Amino acid sequence: MLVLSRKKDESIVINDDIVITIVEIRGDKVRLGIVAPKDVAVHREEIYEAIHGHKPINSPANPRRSQRHRLLSPTLCTLLRREFVPP
Repeated sequence: MLVLSRKKDESIVINDDIVITIVEIRGDKVRLGIVAPKDVAVHREEIYEAIHGHKPINSPANPRRSQRHRLLSPTLCTLLRREFVPP
């Protein structure tokens, strides 16, 4: 899992076409705004489970989490550290 820190009104971009923005932080709750193409399904995890009957494959809580996801994470972390960590 990639973990990033963001403040209110800051964003994360995924694949040039998905933007996740921190809209509000109130106590222990964070409101997110998500802009994604119409063909990309975006659900809260509990809604995904209700629709599909199981947790998403790459959910940290899913024991069947794919090996591919585990292998890509360190690579993504390295790339993101280069881009986001100040020198």
